[in-house]
Amino acid sequence: MTASKTGPKRIVCLTEETTETLYLIGEEDRIVGISAYTKRPVRAAQEKPMVSHFIKADIEKILALKPDLVLGFSDLQAEICAELIKAGVEVYCLNHRSVKGIIEMVRRLGRLVDAQERSEELAQSMESMVAKAQAKAQPQDKRPRIFFEEWPDPIITGIRWVSELIEIAGGVDCFSHLQSQSLAKNRIIQPQDILDQDPDAYLACWCGRAFDPKVVLKRPGFASARCTQDGRMMELPAEIMLQPGPAAILAGLPRLSEILAELAD
Repeated sequence: MTASKTGPKRIVCLTEETTETLYLIGEEDRIVGISAYTKRPVRAAQEKPMVSHFIKADIEKILALKPDLVLGFSDLQAEICAELIKAGVEVYCLNHRSVKGIIEMVRRLGRLVDAQERSEELAQSMESMVAKAQAKAQPQDKRPRIFFEEWPDPIITGIRWVSELIEIAGGVDCFSHLQSQSLAKNRIIQPQDILDQDPDAYLACWCGRAFDPKVVLKRPGFASARCTQDGRMMELPAEIMLQPGPAAILAGLPRLSEILAELAD
């Protein structure tokens, strides 16, 4: 980082997506603290101290790092952000929930750290990936119907950016009408709702917990459901689907495209 650089020099990232973005645009030297859930890039967990979990943070440890900016995400981190603000720390809380919002987040971070050119390059590469995936997607009448499970008990279906990525990749999200519900409690469905939709595939991505197919197959009617047969039930890594950052587009979208292309054959 050159002496001419402007913007915050000591940044704490309370979630993974801002850490990944800053690494991708070459501004990782500014990061002084990260979330314990950070998996991308792998080296971030080796290089940066962990100061938070998603809804909990070590406030004293954060303050000891003397950050000039803390980056948070959503109302779920509102209490953490408020406590830091009361301690005199400058906090920027992002609240993007869509594919478009993810790309705009990249541009916004670029402006914050005086790296507009590199953040614009990253944003444009993400937009290009979205456009290419849309161009390769199946016609609407041939698209596989997909159920995406974010949590098993209660059953929670996918948040907005996940639903959008399924559609971009060439699928039909069986519960797309719930995608605008940002709170997980408003995306709770019943097992029979899934059976009624008769999806072609069952994609699971349990946040912070390994997927266990036996949990699904024990539900009445699921052992014989079409979406659980012949390899149609599969797990996707949370780090490429459930964090609203570059990974969702750079890694999650290509994986969805592969799955949907195989289902369409």
